[in-house]
Amino acid sequence: MVRAAILGASGYTGAELLRLLAGHPQMDLVVATADSNAGGLASDLYPSLAGPWPDLVFEAFDAARIGALDIDVAFLGLPHEASMRLVPELVGSVGCVVDLSAAFRLRDASLYPRWYGFEHNHIDLLGHAVYGLPERTRKDLPGATLIATPGCYVTAATLALAPLLDAGLIENTGIIVDAASGVSGSGRAPTATNAFGNVDENFTAYGLIDHRHTPEIEQNLGAQVLFTPHLAPMNRGILATCYARPTEGQNLSTASLLGEFTTAYAGEPFVVVTSGSPSTKASLGSNTAYVTARFDERTGYVIALCAIDNLTKGASGGALQAANVALGLDETAGLPMAGLYP
Repeated sequence: MVRAAILGASGYTGAELLRLLAGHPQMDLVVATADSNAGGLASDLYPSLAGPWPDLVFEAFDAARIGALDIDVAFLGLPHEASMRLVPELVGSVGCVVDLSAAFRLRDASLYPRWYGFEHNHIDLLGHAVYGLPERTRKDLPGATLIATPGCYVTAATLALAPLLDAGLIENTGIIVDAASGVSGSGRAPTATNAFGNVDENFTAYGLIDHRHTPEIEQNLGAQVLFTPHLAPMNRGILATCYARPTEGQNLSTASLLGEFTTAYAGEPFVVVTSGSPSTKASLGSNTAYVTARFDERTGYVIALCAIDNLTKGASGGALQAANVALGLDETAGLPMAGLYP
């Protein structure tokens, strides 16, 4: 059995990892740390975990203890700067570090001050980290000792657009990504943004022009993107609607775009190509992404859409999927394919 740790287990991504690891046939949870809730039961904070984890107590982080536990994989659900400081201590002392923050996603260290507000002082590890989106980087993951998992919006935008860019069907400039997320994307800590009275019966755009996922989307796609995120009055889910112009000389149709998706995602266990309109409800609680595309002859635009659960495929599920590949396990282990409905 693979020995697993979750560091920063009291946030939503940590709770999601606990939910998923409870059903993983090849991983044993050895320790879950949460400094702000150390000594408390996980089931007191998240009653939904009382079944699989009735006696799990959050611990304070202790690097020496983690190093002594013979950990095969450590998942980090920590703030970006906290991960940046901690990862160098862990690489080499645990088998594989899977970081859910943005601390090691961007290859260009100079982007961090502008987009994340801090200087990156472990530039050597940026080149060492493997980007953890198996649909794009599967061949690089086996044996990885540091995995940087994608942002939630980034996962949806990349899955929607990458096959069309790879095939040269759309221009790599002037791409527009409009994406809406559930409120869990802002984390567990209460703020004015995620207060019920501000979210309920409301739909707002935010991060106009300068959302921090922009450079990561552009890095993945090798394209210029105008990204606008929206906050939707729902707990979980992301729907990304993307617009692009065809490259010159293309004779596109909706059928040809769907065919490109079908070819690109053939054999992918967690991507469903649908002729219908993807919905966040279909993906709820699952690691499955739903993608589709349209060509509008009237305006000449290509529309590509992707729906995911922001906490599963967009965060903890995607992290577990990448870890499975890195460790040579069944890629689908512990990961639900079917969403919750209704």
